[in-house]
Amino acid sequence: MKNFADFGLEPRVLQAITELGFEEATPIQAQSIPIALTGKDMIGQAQTGTGKTAAFGLPLIHKIAKEEERIVALVMTPTRELAIQVAEEIGKLSRFKGIRSLAIYGGQDIGRQIRALKKKPQIIIGTPGRLLDHINRKTIRLDDVQTVVLDEADEMLDMGFMDDIQSILKLVPEERQTLLFSATMPANIQKLASQFLKDPEHVSVIPKHVSAPLIDQAYIEVPERQKFEALSRLLDMESPELAIVFGRTKRRVDELAEALQKRGYSADGLHGDLSQHQRDTVMRKFRDGSIDVLVATDVAARGLDVSGVTHVVNFDLPQDPESYVHRIGRTGRAGKEGTAWSFVTPREMDHLYFIERVTRQRIPRKPLPTMAEAIEGKQRVIAERVLEIIEQGELTEYKGLAIQLLEQYDSVQLLAAAMKLLTGDKKESVDIHLTPEDPIRAKRRKPDIRSGRKPSGGYGGRSNSGGYRQNREGGGNRGGYSKGGYNRDGNRSYGSRDGNRNSSDRRERSYSGGDRRSSNRSGDE
Repeated sequence: MKNFADFGLEPRVLQAITELGFEEATPIQAQSIPIALTGKDMIGQAQTGTGKTAAFGLPLIHKIAKEEERIVALVMTPTRELAIQVAEEIGKLSRFKGIRSLAIYGGQDIGRQIRALKKKPQIIIGTPGRLLDHINRKTIRLDDVQTVVLDEADEMLDMGFMDDIQSILKLVPEERQTLLFSATMPANIQKLASQFLKDPEHVSVIPKHVSAPLIDQAYIEVPERQKFEALSRLLDMESPELAIVFGRTKRRVDELAEALQKRGYSADGLHGDLSQHQRDTVMRKFRDGSIDVLVATDVAARGLDVSGVTHVVNFDLPQDPESYVHRIGRTGRAGKEGTAWSFVTPREMDHLYFIERVTRQRIPRKPLPTMAEAIEGKQRVIAERVLEIIEQGELTEYKGLAIQLLEQYDSVQLLAAAMKLLTGDKKESVDIHLTPEDPIRAKRRKPDIRSGRKPSGGYGGRSNSGGYRQNREGGGNRGGYSKGGYNRDGNRSYGSRDGNRNSSDRRERSYSGGDRRSSNRSGDE
């Protein structure tokens, strides 16, 4: 794996990556960024949720001069939701360099977009239908475009955008760089590539089926802001001998380790910014039992070999199934039993299903531990320790005071008070603040037909990694584009290439709406 510093990106771009808390490039980023920086055409085959946005966004931002006042990069996406999220991510990655980007999509007032275009964005991210509308109005000119990105090209062609894409590409200068990303490579994608790409490099990071080890796995569906409370209860209920808690970013690891310490847990953090001495100190404490909870990033845990890890907790889901298998493999070693728990926000359920499909294992759902279960777990551990001490003997010097207390107080009351004292105060009143992480998204291509789980509708928002699920532009399900169909509310939706015409609802759907579920749950993140 490569660090972002290895690509030769300029300092202001690296600063943005560091601020976002990323350490290493994902496989698609590691392979695509060097090619994109050379100016060569490229075909990238990768699933949603693998970090494609940064794979093409970072080279764009690196190459564009802040002083540029023309549209020099064009990104085409199949849906308005994806256009919004790509623009949002590029905005984060370019914040220190000051590159201007703009999302153009159907369903939003075109006058508003025309006013925004007067601010001279250098990068346009748009859906083909609305892009053509602006081109015909002469509010967007493509004469100076140097790079074109076709994101989720298979989806765009599935939605009937082939003619629109061809019309747009014919208006872009022939001397340009074209980057095409697609999860699949059907004949129509190959035809498009042969027509508009020149001697492209091919990159493929489609995950192979991987096997998860025989570890007791479970997930808890929990909103982002309730994760820490869930972790506290889980640690109390399970009382792990040694546990590794995985966070997605260095910032998350630092905040989580500090929060656990404030609540009275023996915890410490491990990530790529620690010096070798700091890392050795943390690992020594973990191995000798001075701490029983290690909070770590994927990078820090690579190559970690600690015997006796009884529990792994995915506080944040990993970006890909391979990382999931690697994480949970930290426990259950040497023939011992291991337990792996994953916290999944409502808006990450599709990504969990993706992990299940690739690992070929169903991960059962379990409820959030109750406060009573947490207290019972702590008491059970204390009771076991008390019995161990009784078996060891050597209690003579303590018996005198014990006899006196038993003469004055009820034995059950005494033992209950001792257990209350020994279980300790986890300082639940201590204020804890964790910076929320964006959910990881995985696109659902096929309905989930397993017993007890209904398809979620399959589309939504995005992760920091650049992974997306999509909401068709203002519409319902896949029937709401091209030929028309019915949305999930049962209303007839009429075909528009941008998918934004709906007889019952012409309002713009926002990213935070979380409308992929029939219950209209927002995910409460």
